Amino acid sequence: MSKLTTSGTRPKTNRTVGIIPSRWASSRFPGKPLHSIAGKPLIQHVWERTQACSQLDEVIVATDDTRILEAAEAFGAKVIMTSSEHPTGTDRIAEVAATQPDADYIINIQGDEPLIDPDLIDQLALALHTDSGISMATAATTLDDEALINDPNVVKCVLALNGDALYFSRSPIPYRREASPALTLYRHKGIYAYRRDFLEKFVTWSPSPLELAESLEQLRALENNARIKVLMTDDDSPGVDTLEQAIAIEKLL
Repeated sequence: MSKLTTSGTRPKTNRTVGIIPSRWASSRFPGKPLHSIAGKPLIQHVWERTQACSQLDEVIVATDDTRILEAAEAFGAKVIMTSSEHPTGTDRIAEVAATQPDADYIINIQGDEPLIDPDLIDQLALALHTDSGISMATAATTLDDEALINDPNVVKCVLALNGDALYFSRSPIPYRREASPALTLYRHKGIYAYRRDFLEKFVTWSPSPLELAESLEQLRALENNARIKVLMTDDDSPGVDTLEQAIAIEKLL
């Protein structure tokens, strides 16, 4: 679990909404959101974790599939149906955000992380509440496994001294030509907090060259000079991309 704490307060007017994008048509694991893990659909585990958050005023499941809608409503979640034509989860998030005009901050919570730490979600919200200069916030963990460092499915990031993101890549970064005792390598954790006005702008921008090359949406923000704050966490809870990973998660639970 993360060692972060939710010490800090926010103005009462800063309404924060957590949105969990959930789609049926996963190329590697179709129907993943409703796959049963320890007797509950995967999406329910994620939603239940968000119920422990102190900084979220509301949590919404965003889906384009009636099966997910019916299942989520059955366990008590608020659900909004979205277009099936969205190219990315961020576009789906933005469609739901448009239905919440009083939401100042939007947290994009991945629907395939059943062990996500609620405290990390709260910290991302507080980062936006307390620093008006950032457009987005995300998270990272330290990385020292050489196999993961060289795995293109593991996204790495490098940071400025103030904790802002400099770059994200599927390649091992930075390149270690010389030994640097002070150097720490970081693995990006795919959860995002957005200021509403920035999210609205982000989805109007065309996919950027680096984004297309790396297949990483957050590079679009950096290429458009957005400031992304990266919070350090020891929450390395695994996501579910395959049936084998779902089985492993079930053993943990």
